[in-house]
Amino acid sequence: MTPTPIRILLVDDHPMVREGLVARLAAVPRFEIVGEAGGRAEALEQLVRTAPDVVLMDVGLKDGNGITLGAEMLAVRPSIKLLMFSMYDNPEYVQRALTAGARGYVLKDAPATEIVSAIDAVAAGGTFLSAAVSGRLFRGQAPKPVLTPRESEILSLLGQGASSKQIARDLDLSVRTVEAHRQSIKRKLELDGQAELIRYAVEHAREAGLK
Repeated sequence: MTPTPIRILLVDDHPMVREGLVARLAAVPRFEIVGEAGGRAEALEQLVRTAPDVVLMDVGLKDGNGITLGAEMLAVRPSIKLLMFSMYDNPEYVQRALTAGARGYVLKDAPATEIVSAIDAVAAGGTFLSAAVSGRLFRGQAPKPVLTPRESEILSLLGQGASSKQIARDLDLSVRTVEAHRQSIKRKLELDGQAELIRYAVEHAREAGLK
């Protein structure tokens, strides 16, 4: 007898991230991707229409944050299992997600096997935390180096889409000085390349709205 598949709704405002998840999860026979959403209204509509078992929810969304949206979705359909999906292992976000009703918190850079295990665990009524998340919560993992006020300001502007030239103009700095700050930020946060820096800045700007 074929077991009933685990019905999954994906909520992430990056289409490429959703495509990557679909490619990973569709290969698991016991999973069925029943819907995708990029924002709050679409997610709530898909929740009612598709009746998923598990909602894999991005923490940072363009039109809000996933923790608040997840709580809304649980209020509409209490039977769902909410699994948060983020690129950050910030203990504050994890605690807030669990308080809001999430059953798990998995990192975006986790291996596919870990994401699969997380879905299986929450679908079965259990809980799941990525190893790095557990480390921060229970083993006192040291935080990332603190950025200077100027570096934080530049990181915020990068997250808003500003170029080095625009930042230099807005902050009355030379472009060379802005580039030096960018290099310092990458070094402190252990980011490889400009693309990863920009991605971090954008995600950081979104998740800052949770504070």
